[in-house]
Amino acid sequence: MAVGRLARRLRAQRPDSSLSLGQGSALFTLARHGTMTPGALADHEKVQPPSMTRIIAALEERGLVRRRRHPDDGRQQLVEITEEGIQLVQADHQRREAWLTRQLAELSHEDKEVLRRAAEIMDRLSQS
Repeated sequence: MAVGRLARRLRAQRPDSSLSLGQGSALFTLARHGTMTPGALADHEKVQPPSMTRIIAALEERGLVRRRRHPDDGRQQLVEITEEGIQLVQADHQRREAWLTRQLAELSHEDKEVLRRAAEIMDRLSQS
């Protein structure tokens, strides 16, 4: 529960809150993993393809992503993040990092050590 609350607080630090959580997540995925097919992006985001189609359309309308033909399979499209999308993701990351840095600076050394150990354990759990 605490992890979920922290995730919500971090999401609240977004500079552009007009993006839905799904749109923001898809944009971050494209920034992190590069160009993908809509189907691969839907799989990664754990959403149905029609939902991803709507997310991509909304991002494309805002100029944050663009679609282009797949070079090897003309039936497929690729979705790639635009420069404007990259700038938005970077601003989002910087704002969240600044907020988290301020919060962590207020913790005692002991609390920071507990948090470090908890992060290691959660990382192991997420990989099992």
